[in-house]
Amino acid sequence: MNSDNLVKMANQIGTFFEAMPDREEALADIAGHIKRFWEPRMRRALLARLDERSEDAGLDEIVLQAVSRHRALLQ
Repeated sequence: MNSDNLVKMANQIGTFFEAMPDREEALADIAGHIKRFWEPRMRRALLARLDERSEDAGLDEIVLQAVSRHRALLQ
């Protein structure tokens, strides 16, 4: 699975939820959306990319925060 495509999709999800007025709810909803709609291999690949590239993963700030804060949910 191409991790560049996963990052693009995750950033699109983040863009959608970024409009929410409650930042904490937006972060939880981003992680929840990824958990519900992405298969485990996709989630593992996204987390692996984050681990390998850290700050250079290509994730928008809101997605990076959501994935980092709710990592246990996504594993």
